[in-house]
Amino acid sequence: MERIPLPQVGAPDPEAKMSPIAEETDEEYEVVKQEVPGEPVCYLHGTPYNNDQNVCSGSARLRCNYGIWVRVGSCDPDNP
Repeated sequence: MERIPLPQVGAPDPEAKMSPIAEETDEEYEVVKQEVPGEPVCYLHGTPYNNDQNVCSGSARLRCNYGIWVRVGSCDPDNP
């Protein structure tokens, strides 16, 4: 079965509208989660992405989790 590639969005741009990026296992995630009131989308480079949507930012795979980008793995096909 062929895998559909995730959108490659590039590195975060501090000048564009961005949702926070955190690790679910970090204490930082809990702090950020309290600051973001369950948004229905995440922003990256000013573009909205739906909840549960995955993208590649550099080599990191990010998943939108109610307004917070969560690192969920690698976008390297040889090292998922």
